[in-house]
Amino acid sequence: MDQPVKLARVIKILGRTGNTGNVTQVRVAFMDDKERNIVRNVKGPVREGDILTLLEWEREARRLR
Repeated sequence: MDQPVKLARVIKILGRTGNTGNVTQVRVAFMDDKERNIVRNVKGPVREGDILTLLEWEREARRLR
């Protein structure tokens, strides 16, 4: 079950979301395609410059209100 993965670097922290604020919305740039940026939800500690391993990279998180 070797799924392809994509690496993405966190370029900006957008804010906290979720009922208790335990999810962070971040903007990420793909390592293999520098032109493409998407917004993702991340659970756990994260800071700018971190590299995320994305198992699913087509969907984009909805923006914070």
